Amino acid sequence: MVSKNQIKLINSLQQKKYRKLHNLFIAEGKKVIQELIDANFSLEHLFVTKTNLFDKKHTATLILDSELKKISALTSANDCLAVFKIKEYSSSTNSGLELALDNIKDPGNMGTIIRLCDWFGISKIVCSEETVDMYNPKVVQATMGSLARVQVEYTNLANYLKTTDLEIFGTFMEGENIYKKELPANGILVMGNEANGISLEIENLVTQKISIPRFGNLQQTESLNVATASAIFLSEFKRSK
Repeated sequence: MVSKNQIKLINSLQQKKYRKLHNLFIAEGKKVIQELIDANFSLEHLFVTKTNLFDKKHTATLILDSELKKISALTSANDCLAVFKIKEYSSSTNSGLELALDNIKDPGNMGTIIRLCDWFGISKIVCSEETVDMYNPKVVQATMGSLARVQVEYTNLANYLKTTDLEIFGTFMEGENIYKKELPANGILVMGNEANGISLEIENLVTQKISIPRFGNLQQTESLNVATASAIFLSEFKRSK
């Protein structure tokens, strides 16, 4: 069974301040948990409602469905939940294309963007300090395990961009048509906030503005979802390469 102290701890990990305090985060579902185990994330606790979900070398606590619901961050609880230690990454240089996120707020968007980077072979994401935490349970879930293969770094984004020698591509409605532009193999692609786009401070550091043109006859669609736009931009950078 799950103790009251464990329930209290696990529930607290839904909040960023307690994840930082305990240096722990939660993951749910066999695929996500197995991906993190395979990537050598340190497993602290594993709770399952079915036996034989995981290799026996990983000690698991068998619990009831009703107990899992008490610790799950999901609307409909899965059949397993794990507590992992947060992995410490050192800041690193990166060859190829980097993705920079300026104040992305929605956990679903963040998780999808991490998964897209995994798909397109982008090994590093640099985030502003205001961007949603990568270990938010909803982010972890949306990555579907890709969190294990993409390094996500949080920093003062403006300072980071000031130190790079790479071209900085910013995504704007008035930017140059992405389908008509020659794109380099190396560079930094900046995606902005869902409601407000790229901040003025970051815009001033952008060296090239790019956009996805609208093809609809009415031309009234205001913008694309940031995760959808990220998929299109990343695809074009890779196709051009």
